[in-house]
Amino acid sequence: MSTIDEVKSKIDIVDLVSEAGVKLRHAGRNYTGFCPFHDNKHTPAFVVWPESGTWRCFGQCNEGGDIFKFVMKREGLDFKDALQKLADRAGVKVESFVAEKPEVKEAHEHLRILLEDVVIYYRSLLFKNNEILTYLREKRGLTDATIETFGLGYAPLGYDNLHKHFLPKGYSEKDLIDAGMLSVRDAEDERNSQHVTRSFDRFRNRIMIPIRDEQGKMAGFGARIVDPTDIPKFLNSPETPIFTKGKILYGLDRARKPIRAADQAVIVEGYLDVIALHQAGYENVVSPMGTALTEDQLRLLKKLSRRIVLALDPDTAGQKAVLRGLDAARSAMDREGELGFDARGLLRNEARLQADLRVASMPDGLDPDELVARDKEEWKRLIENAKPIVTHVMDSLAVGQNLNDAKVKNQIAAQVIPLIEDLPNALERDTYRQALARMLRVDERSLMSAQVRGPVMRRKPRTVIQKMQPDRSIMAVNPNLKIESYCLGVLLRKPDLLYRLDKSFQEFGLSPLAAEDFEYTDHQLLFGVMRLAVEQDENDHHQYVTSHLPETISDLSKELLAQTEKLEVVDDKVLEDLLARFIDLRRANAMVNNIQLRFLQDEDQQQGGANIKMYQEQNLRLAKLLHNLDQAKRKMSLKRQA
Repeated sequence: MSTIDEVKSKIDIVDLVSEAGVKLRHAGRNYTGFCPFHDNKHTPAFVVWPESGTWRCFGQCNEGGDIFKFVMKREGLDFKDALQKLADRAGVKVESFVAEKPEVKEAHEHLRILLEDVVIYYRSLLFKNNEILTYLREKRGLTDATIETFGLGYAPLGYDNLHKHFLPKGYSEKDLIDAGMLSVRDAEDERNSQHVTRSFDRFRNRIMIPIRDEQGKMAGFGARIVDPTDIPKFLNSPETPIFTKGKILYGLDRARKPIRAADQAVIVEGYLDVIALHQAGYENVVSPMGTALTEDQLRLLKKLSRRIVLALDPDTAGQKAVLRGLDAARSAMDREGELGFDARGLLRNEARLQADLRVASMPDGLDPDELVARDKEEWKRLIENAKPIVTHVMDSLAVGQNLNDAKVKNQIAAQVIPLIEDLPNALERDTYRQALARMLRVDERSLMSAQVRGPVMRRKPRTVIQKMQPDRSIMAVNPNLKIESYCLGVLLRKPDLLYRLDKSFQEFGLSPLAAEDFEYTDHQLLFGVMRLAVEQDENDHHQYVTSHLPETISDLSKELLAQTEKLEVVDDKVLEDLLARFIDLRRANAMVNNIQLRFLQDEDQQQGGANIKMYQEQNLRLAKLLHNLDQAKRKMSLKRQA
């Protein structure tokens, strides 16, 4: 997750604008007030949309934007300074923007190329080993196509196989060590009794599972034992310049699109669970590689969906992993409030979770791969019936306990109440308190009136603004944001299409594409650079964008390029798709503005109609724009049918 996205997700625009002195009041799902950028004491023509995190003035300014644009305009800052100011407010660390040195980038790429060669080497050995192939096919139920797709391989017995195979190919021993393929240890040279360093194959007699980052680039390996007496059962690559276990989710490179499509991510424990479930058609599944979930891993998922199901193994370790994951989940999601500690230390502050985190309990002691092998549809039902994390904790704590014992009731309540208080929705909090009261057979008022055997936690008073805070989880799936991101990614990859877009817009009687077509400041900045790139002829367009891109949005450009890696190469089809999407964007924005203008116009009439002419003119402009946009869509449709 980029720093910009993290700051956006953690700052509520309603709070930001209110603290700047704008008195906001509800107007449907939005808020209105007097614009802080010009004198206006009669009609509140300043509108805030909490769902998209944007604002607009329909009065004299006729401007709008997101949280960054608001701070930039109000305080006269550039984007970099506005980012730093808002990051400080959100508690987000802004890393120094230092471009990766070419030699470092080249070294990392060299290691990835080596690992790709290792994948091929291990795969060739697997298909020569009938015993292990039989295990994967019959015991694990994997098809040859799946084995090939996930690049499974076999590391043979022996300590110098990699030396023999890769040194003659031009790789050095250091390359193999840096890539995590060789282990190093001190040994004593028998000839002169001196200590020497020796390297040897890290993986021996193991099924090899390539691990790729979210962009599909090789990072390391996971390895499962063949001999049941070997330990450990699973062995990962060590930390290397390109492999940090806590920052990678196994299978995410293949699960990204399915997670977005399903708007749900499912987390399992094992590599082979992921592979078996993908084979069965459940491709929104990833694994944290046998460790507790980390904040970085959850941030990767949060970019794709905030609906997360933990479907971990049924053993004790798996259940503990669910609880270990709680703190990471809470830290990774949006939060507000001051720090506090409950009696059990399960929660680290009084924030409200901004995600739908659920737990699916495996039946009959089965692992996920065993369950889907038994009944493919049962996995679907299991995930659909996953319990909210609060319900899971309540049920888990109650198992085997004497709920008539007052001390047991108190112990359970001490762990569950802070979790309930962490929920963002007041109705959910009330519902879970009622459920806990029923489970413990106590009066619900006793759960609300006092802390249950825990330290006193000071709370900030709930101000009016806090009461009217929106559910920011909606902002994560704002459709306009997704469309903007996709269109920018396409243009970033094919900037020359901007010429043709402008020409098409002109043919349809529409104005050329402009930065104002994008809601978000970072998107506007990136588009501005692309516009300058195609308007100059001294440098290659890609080269110009790369050299003139502000350092603050370099991560954004990388992310957008990654999203369009498999872009259709036929420019005519891409152009048609972009045209349709930009027209839809303009129409959606125009409709929102039109509805809001009518609301403001009605309100102005009730107060005497001082600005009625201004609103009528704006409505006429929007009506003409909507007509032209609809005409353009009809022309495009007729052209396709011709």
